[in-house]
Amino acid sequence: MKLYLIQHGLSVSEDVDPQKPLSEEGKAQTEKAARLLKAERVNVENLWFSKKMRAVQTAQIISQYVTPSNARERDDLKPNDPVDKFPGEIKNLAGDLMIVGHLPFLKKLTVLLLCGKDEGDIISFKNSGIICLGHMDKWRIEWYLTPDLL
Repeated sequence: MKLYLIQHGLSVSEDVDPQKPLSEEGKAQTEKAARLLKAERVNVENLWFSKKMRAVQTAQIISQYVTPSNARERDDLKPNDPVDKFPGEIKNLAGDLMIVGHLPFLKKLTVLLLCGKDEGDIISFKNSGIICLGHMDKWRIEWYLTPDLL
């Protein structure tokens, strides 16, 4: 199984728009990342994303390229939501999963999967960045792509 974790694209400030939609730069970086996923033939059966506008917009861009068969907006992917239920839920899925969300949620989930606890500082997410975890006997980082590498 593969798990792709994506921090939403760069958004405008709350002063500009309280809903914090993607900025033009955020849209462009997400589009680049999505094109790379397509070029590498990444497809996922499941796509989960936060209900916050910047995550929805990021998921919409990504889904044009990875064509998930099951895309689902979730209310439990907010920045400070607990991550403890997700390892079991992910393990029971059929097929690969992509999650588009926020910090610190994504960081806590990554640390929990890799280290067995949800606190630690082993990875630094970036807007529109993608981390790919693979699972056989345990979770491992397979690769990590940040927008500055695109």
